Amino acid sequence: MSSIRQRNKRLILSAASEEFADKGFAAAKTSDIAAKAGVPKPNVYYYFKSKDNLYCEVLESFIEPLMQASAPFNQDGKPGQILRDYIHAKIRISRELACASKVFASEIMHGAPHLTAQQSTQLNQQAKHNIACIQGWIDQGLMAKVDPTHLLFSIWAVTQTYADFDWQISSVTGKAKLDDSDYQAAADTIIRMVLKGCEVAE
Repeated sequence: MSSIRQRNKRLILSAASEEFADKGFAAAKTSDIAAKAGVPKPNVYYYFKSKDNLYCEVLESFIEPLMQASAPFNQDGKPGQILRDYIHAKIRISRELACASKVFASEIMHGAPHLTAQQSTQLNQQAKHNIACIQGWIDQGLMAKVDPTHLLFSIWAVTQTYADFDWQISSVTGKAKLDDSDYQAAADTIIRMVLKGCEVAE
């Protein structure tokens, strides 16, 4: 793919993430997406064929790193380090893909009508694998007997809140945008709560 094509697709995807996050799928207009991306409107259709396809590409742009965040669970390691790496990855996604995270959250809240069967299966299988890993650690006495499913849900909620509820966070902190130290403090706090609260062996 040429550098110009890559650049244009990246600009359109970024603009689409913002528009879908702000207005939802139905209200978002391809003309506004094109204007925000700084490209002619026909380019949107040239690269993505339709608004539906573009929306699905935005979802995929979030699902792929979401799956990659679970990589620590797919390899050997100590529970404490695996959970640290996972939480850091989830916080990084919320920071770097905040708009795409909001689009994904809205999609899920509406029953995931645009997710493919393959994507749903992929996400569910990875979640079940992560839960099985946590249960394995519990069975080995490496952490407290917590409910592994709800622990995973809790980690999802507390990390994704930094993307999905950024307005509230900005309102409370008085900051228009969080900085490096804020995200580091968030990760450190979440890790401490999970590791200490679940009595994870270091």
